[in-house]
Formats: sequence, C-alpha cells, structure tokens
Amino acid sequence: MYDKTVRRRRAVLALLVVSSLILLTAYFGESAGGGLHSVQRGIMSVVAPIQEGASRALKPVRDLFGWVGDTLDAKGDLEKAEKDRDAWQKRAIASEDALRQNRHLRQLLDLDTTLGLDQYQPVTSRVIGKSPTVWYQTLDIDKGTSAGVHAGMPVIATDGSGDGTGLIGRVDFVARNAAKVRLITDSKVAVSARVLKNDVFGVVAPKVGDPEDLVLKYTTRDDFVRPKDVIVTTGTTSARGDIQSPFPPGIPIGQVTRVDEEQTDAQEVHLKPFVDLRRVEFVQVLTRRVNGNRE
Repeated sequence: MYDKTVRRRRAVLALLVVSSLILLTAYFGESAGGGLHSVQRGIMSVVAPIQEGASRALKPVRDLFGWVGDTLDAKGDLEKAEKDRDAWQKRAIASEDALRQNRHLRQLLDLDTTLGLDQYQPVTSRVIGKSPTVWYQTLDIDKGTSAGVHAGMPVIATDGSGDGTGLIGRVDFVARNAAKVRLITDSKVAVSARVLKNDVFGVVAPKVGDPEDLVLKYTTRDDFVRPKDVIVTTGTTSARGDIQSPFPPGIPIGQVTRVDEEQTDAQEVHLKPFVDLRRVEFVQVLTRRVNGNRE
C-alpha cells in the first residue's frame, strides 16, 4: 500500500514537471497576444489590486520595523560617539594637566638656576592638602624626614604664571613621608627682608587684623620705598653664629603695592606675594644651609 502511494505521488510530480515545461515552452514560443499571455494579464489584473492593498496595509508595519531598526542603529552609533568623545575628553584633560604640571616644575628649576639655589639641595614635593583660612594657612606636602625635610626649612614655589615664583613659607611640622608648610600669610611666620634696589631693611609679616595683607614692618621715615619695589629675603645679617636666619638671602617674596603715610614715623609698606598661594601645586624645600644663610 505504501509503495503504491509513493509511486502515485512521483507520477503526479513528474506530470506537473512535464506540464510546466510544456507551458513554459509554449509561453515563450507564442507571440505577446497569445492565449497564455492573455491568461497572465488576466491573473495580474485580478491579483494586482490585492497586492497593492496588502502592500498599503503592511506599509505601517514595515515602516515601524524600519524605524525601530534605524533607531537601534542610531542609538548604537550615538553610544559609540559618546564613548569616543569621553575618551578624547579624558586624554585632553590629562594632556592639559601634564602641561600645567610641567610648567610649574620648569619654573621651579628656572628659579634654582637663576638664584643659584642648587647649593641648598632643594627637594621637590607635591602639594597633597590645603587648609587655608583667614587666620591659619598651611599646605601639606608629600615629602618628609625620609627625603631630608625637617622643621624650620624654607619653602619656595611657583604658581604657574610667568612671575609667580618665590618664597611661600617654612616647614612647620614633619613626619616620615609628609610635612606641613606654614605660609608667609600666617601670623606665626615673620621673614627678615629688604628692598632689593636700595637695601631698606624690615620684617615681612601679615598685617594685624588682616592676614591677607602683608607689610614690611620696622621701616622709618628715612627709608625710601615706592610701589613696585621688589622685596627679597635678607638671610643672616649678624656675624654671631647663634643668630641665623632660616631663609637664604635674595629669595623673592613680593612686590610693594602701596606705602601708607609715606616718609613719616607711621610709614607702612604693603606688599603682595609673588606667588598666588591658592594655585601652588609643587614646592621645593631648601634642605641645606650654606654659610649660615649669609650673603
């Protein structure tokens, strides 16, 4: 029974194949006005409206799938573009940060060369903390006794600007791998100083009641000081070995901004530090005294 069914299906398949070949041969062999062509046109006339209707009915579905596909592709492209943008932004920030740090370090090296500070064995350190307030101003740095840093040592720095280099304070407290620097704007710091052009001497300290304003104290009516005069450290001036300044001579401190009650006993010389203390990222601790910090 099974074999008879199989033979019948094969016979039907062979008949269909032969019929298709005969129809195709007849179709391609007749003219455009032949019967088979006429039948084709009739079928197309019936089917075409159905196809058009189906196409219109399905168009919103096709558009929806197309929109979803385009949206997913666009989302993928957007995510890739955002990742590329973030990567380039991080590289740009890192590059800018490296350039800024290099500028600070280069200016510190220039200061060493200009003032001959190499003999004081400067130790370069990074600022790792800042605790400035109106009355108490310090910086924390990442070098301590293991690098030869000890309390009382002078500290110089740069703020990255062209003229922003000079003395900023002294080491106040030290641990093995860190230290605290007390800034010259702190009331506990006083620096023996002089006017560079004419050797008018005094002491630089914050103004009483206004620690953000530095003054050159102890000048007299005979001391001629003008705005824009440069103030530097004096170093040790006494010949006595037991009185030594912690600061080497000739280190820039700041520039005179104004002179109140000029040429009187109440004369008060105001100055601004060369270094913008808010922008300090690297410092150098001068770890060695040379000739008692004398000229």
